[in-house]
Amino acid sequence: MKFLGLCLMVLLPAVLDAQSRPRAQDLRIAFGGTPGRLNAITDVAGVEVGHTTLISGEGRLKVGQGPIRTGVTVILPRGKKSADPVFGAWFTLNGNGEMTGTTWVQESGLIEDPIAITNTHSVGVVRDAILQWKVGRPGLQPWGLPVVAETYDGGLNDINGFHVKPQHVFSALDNASGGAVREGNVGGGTGMICHQFKGGIGTASRVLTAAEGGYTVGVLVQCNYGLRQHLRIAGIAVGESMTDLLPCTSILDRAVRPHLPRCGERPPSTSNDEEVGSIIVIVATDAPLLPHQLKRIATRVSLGVGRSGGFGGNSSGDIFLAFSTANPGAATATGVSSVKMLPNAQMNALFQSTVFATEEAIVNAMLAADTMTGADGLTIFALPAARLQALVAAGKR
Repeated sequence: MKFLGLCLMVLLPAVLDAQSRPRAQDLRIAFGGTPGRLNAITDVAGVEVGHTTLISGEGRLKVGQGPIRTGVTVILPRGKKSADPVFGAWFTLNGNGEMTGTTWVQESGLIEDPIAITNTHSVGVVRDAILQWKVGRPGLQPWGLPVVAETYDGGLNDINGFHVKPQHVFSALDNASGGAVREGNVGGGTGMICHQFKGGIGTASRVLTAAEGGYTVGVLVQCNYGLRQHLRIAGIAVGESMTDLLPCTSILDRAVRPHLPRCGERPPSTSNDEEVGSIIVIVATDAPLLPHQLKRIATRVSLGVGRSGGFGGNSSGDIFLAFSTANPGAATATGVSSVKMLPNAQMNALFQSTVFATEEAIVNAMLAADTMTGADGLTIFALPAARLQALVAAGKR
């Protein structure tokens, strides 16, 4: 616990500063649809989100010591006080990644546990910690198959140091809440990189019109994918214009990260980089959808990622999960349940909202994140908000 306290004390100013950064909506960058009040996944009533963020150390990588740039993010579909499962489904655009518990989600159509996102090498400890947290709480079933997803933060973070511990997961779960969601360099997104800008956690939502049912769709992403030249925002080829601010190392020794330029040097005019990294996307809605319909929602996330410049490269883990908070009590163990289902013919507005909210959540992740220097001096720059706003405005003209 002393270690956790140290990490959080180091983090606090960075978190406060990150939240002062504008979101896409503040920059008047429109992606279609009508955002909810918070423009966050928590616009879906009952959904709670929690983070534990671990930041400490600097300089050369020493496995087991740091630098540490990692964490865990949790999503509780009905909040901490409810043990009522939700209908859910998952989809993978490219499967070079992990999301535990999906075999049972596919088989049962239900999500029965909190959902978590962390780094690639911490999936096991996070999964086990969720089970420990569950069995200690009255009213929750004493077994489970938690959904835990990952993206790789081994560039900025000492990923082989295994710094995420059970108490970090407990803290994220215990402190999860509704309301505004922290974005950027927080939780599982702390050490993530998106289109070679600093990435992390982002969120957005859309509210359908009354004629469309008035339902809400909320999206949360952990963004860690993509090359700069492919980045498109609101239809504008932003990555083709922002060719500077590429990853570099602050350590002058050429033996350290030999394939990266030293910070302050001009980067090479051509790049041999390949599409790497991953993105995890969680979609929540209050629309009354059954599991087969939620699978249709989860597949539409791919279109939002594609509109942003992702294409599911061979080494990318692009895994998406959708759930509905409608139909409470449908998973009762006895008797016959009556459930409501939106007709398939009325799902187009939900599809569109999923695409728009995914696209905006990715941009919000980058806008909220601050420049970060991590292991071996690797420096990943923040997406410059003013330049982005000017580029989008010029593109519209």
